[in-house]
Formats: sequence, C-alpha cells, structure tokens
Amino acid sequence: MPIPHTFGNPRAVPERGRPAAARERAARAGPAAARITGTPPPHPAGAPLSAPSTHRPARRARRALAVVFLLVVAGLPAGSSTGGGTGSGTLRVLQMNLCNSGRAGCWTGRAVPRAAEVIAAELPDVVTLNEVCRDDVDTLERALAGRHAGGRVVSAFQAAGDRPSGSATRCNNGQPYGIGLLARLDARGDRPEVHRGTYPAQDPADPEERVWLCLHAAAVLHACTTHLANTDGAVALAQCGQLVGAVVPAIRRAEGYAPTVLGGDLNLRAGGVPDVRSCVPPDYRRVDDGARQQIMATSDVTICCHRAVDMRGSTDHPALLATLTVGGGAPAGSSTIAR
Repeated sequence: MPIPHTFGNPRAVPERGRPAAARERAARAGPAAARITGTPPPHPAGAPLSAPSTHRPARRARRALAVVFLLVVAGLPAGSSTGGGTGSGTLRVLQMNLCNSGRAGCWTGRAVPRAAEVIAAELPDVVTLNEVCRDDVDTLERALAGRHAGGRVVSAFQAAGDRPSGSATRCNNGQPYGIGLLARLDARGDRPEVHRGTYPAQDPADPEERVWLCLHAAAVLHACTTHLANTDGAVALAQCGQLVGAVVPAIRRAEGYAPTVLGGDLNLRAGGVPDVRSCVPPDYRRVDDGARQQIMATSDVTICCHRAVDMRGSTDHPALLATLTVGGGAPAGSSTIAR
C-alpha cells in the first residue's frame, strides 16, 4: 500500500553515532546493479545494466559484508558440505509485507511484534520484508538470531526513494522506509555481498521510487526482495522484468552462478491484467499467497510446499512461507564465473 506523501523532507530521527549526512547517503539507492552504499549517480532509464561497482559501505551493509559466512542450506546431512557448489538441502523462505510506515491506512503498530512471533514459530532461513522502517529490520534480525543457535544472522535494508525531495522516503517516525532482507548464515566460505538499486521504470504519479535488494552468498544462493509499483500495473510489470531479466543476470555475471530465490509484494497477480506470469522466466518456479505476494526460484530450486501465515490483523497481508529444496548445481547452459 502506498504511504501518503508529505512534501518536503520529513524530519529524521537522530541516529546514534552517525552524522546526518552519512545517514542520508546510506539511505539512498544507487545504480540498478550496484553493490551499494553511499550515493552513486542514479541509473538512467533505458541505460544498459553495468557490472556492480563498489562504494563506501553504510553501517548495515558493512555488517553484512564483514561477516565471513555462507547462507545455511538447512537440513544438510551431517558431514555434507556446500563449499565450492550449491550443495543440496531445504530452505525455508518467509515473505512479509508489514505496512509499518505509520502513514498508511493499513498501519496498526502491531505488525513487527507479530512478525517476530511468526519468525520464532516458523524458523525461516531467509526473510524478505516489504513496507518496513529501517529499525524494524534490526528488531527482526534479533528475533531470527534468537531462534537459531548455530551460525549467524545478517540483514540488509534499502530505502525507497522520495522523488519530490530527492531523498529517502520516510516512515512517520522519521526513519527511512523501504525493504529488507534477513538471512541465516553458516561459518564457512566467502563473505556475502549486498547489491541494491532503483528501477529505471517508475510511475511519475507516485512519489515513492521503487527499489530492489539482493544478498549474494558465494556459490550458494542469491536472495532478493522488492516491492513493486502499486499505482500502475504496466510499471510494476516493467520493474519485475528488470529484476529477473537484467538485475539477477548482472549479479550472476559479477559473482558467479548460484540458485536464486526472490520474495516480494510484486503488486501483480496470476490471472490479473497484467499477469505476473508474463514477467516470470519460463525456467523459474513461482508460488503466491493468492494475491500479490510472490516467491520465485530458479529451476535448480524445487518449491515443495507453501502456505499463508495469519498475521492476525496486524497488517493487510498474510505472510507467505515456502519450503524449497536447493539442487546440486547450475542448470544446463548456465555460466559460472571463476572466483
């Protein structure tokens, strides 16, 4: 759901230990395939997607990038290894739209506590978050870490842009508003990389500029989330096509092939006009909550089952939980970059 826009730049709540200029730089998205942080120049509409570039990291991205861990592929047999390949095993992915800006009619103030309860009960390995404030991601990271005794949980956040102010869209409490990722990591292998950006296609009537966010764990998994335009179906479809048709392939070219999982509120339905299936590559697998939330995966990932999880009226969307089986290698025809 869109959040009502207040012209001008709403007052930011001070963040401990960081000057205002640094906070603002960390909140803004960069070019469409950037390994972000800072404020690189915007990606012009229609320009080719370039390989990721590196900028001075913000606090949250630094924390994710500094951890020398790999995403756990849960359920691996004892003694098995994912080093040097994708391995095999099960992965639980939880998608949630929390409507927690404080400025939209669906806000209740209860969504984050309910999300923490769902995380504690369902024990996901990857959580994709939409319509959240920056500190909500920290809160839910702690909830996930508290339920997993082994490994480490990391998070990433990307603020949506605010076109009139040229800054970040803000929650009612002044924090940046956008999307987030949580991932449970294992103490093996290379450190994960965070990629994020702003879509070239935007609805000029919507002040919120839609963004995407991906976490790459070397040779194990690409996990991505997004919240697409809800004001224009054609724009949402173009954004979906950009993510799966340009962004994910660019990350693969830069980082090497790994199975890919995407969770998000795409504001597109199966059977709708436009139909979400028209932007899903033919070799992808897809499930939904019966409405606009989707979980997609590449063909080397099997989605064995999925279900909606009741959020008890705390937000206007159920959570969507899927159990995935990750295969043992890249599909035929996929290229792998030597690292």
